[in-house]
Amino acid sequence: MTATTNHDAIVDRRYDFVFLFDVADGNPNGDPDAGNLPRLDPQTLQGFVTDVCTKRKIRNAVAALAAGRPGYNLYFQTQDAVYEDRILNRLHQKAHDALQLKDAEKPKDKADNTKKAREWMCQQFYDIRAFGAVMSTGVNCGQVRGPVQITFARSIDPIVPMEIAITRKSVTTDEEAERQAKSDGSITGTMGRKSTVPYALYRGHGFVNPLLARDTRFTFADLRIFFDALVRMFDLDRSASRGLMALRKVVVFEHSSALGNAPAHLLFDRVCLPELGADKSPRKFSDYSVTVDREGLPDGVAVHELPEGLDRLVAALPQ
Repeated sequence: MTATTNHDAIVDRRYDFVFLFDVADGNPNGDPDAGNLPRLDPQTLQGFVTDVCTKRKIRNAVAALAAGRPGYNLYFQTQDAVYEDRILNRLHQKAHDALQLKDAEKPKDKADNTKKAREWMCQQFYDIRAFGAVMSTGVNCGQVRGPVQITFARSIDPIVPMEIAITRKSVTTDEEAERQAKSDGSITGTMGRKSTVPYALYRGHGFVNPLLARDTRFTFADLRIFFDALVRMFDLDRSASRGLMALRKVVVFEHSSALGNAPAHLLFDRVCLPELGADKSPRKFSDYSVTVDREGLPDGVAVHELPEGLDRLVAALPQ
């Protein structure tokens, strides 16, 4: 990796990456339209995880890694955030108040106000700077197209979701307790269901576009946080419903130029991960063979494998 001298420098080169993660006995991303069952492609029976789900986990990791640092607030908060911080128009109003922007009548003045508010929001909120946001609702702060984009992740092999019955020896209301109470006063309890995938390995793809980084001022310091959060996102966001999830590998293709030195899809083809096929049932990561073809890489393209190479990649970024 070619290092620069200023960690506040705007990202000036393209990055394309493949990320692999797995789940054991958990639900990586429930579908609210299907009773929260694991998301499933009905044609191939492959499971998939949305980009929104992955970015939520990255946001949560960023919140832990950069807690209290100026410029690393989150625009899209978690459900346990304070009430006001989850109302987006209130956040937009903060930009107008901080800049003391007055209501404008002329289109040009309105556009200038929106531009200033947009820049303020990018400075304050990491996820706007990285992923972008539509902030033209109500109090107008414009729209941002973020330099970091992530695809849906898709399982290598078909999955077979399971529904498991669960019980608890408690009830919610007095009325329910009275209905269930036996002669000795004991309560039967409550039945429920839990959806899981026995095991699945998922593959997703991501991109860092330096041309858009110029617009949001996404820096190498931001990039360091992003890769660190990507590697740690499951360790810092555990849930019993998601079972055992782990980030297994990230393969980063770093270009030496802003436009890039090779098409992303050709670089992604170098990460080989054959499916096991219908006659085998994957149950662990070691069931798969992951190879990265480094032979004959295009000029100007370097490869970094994470998490084992995370320290080397971060060390090569501006300090």
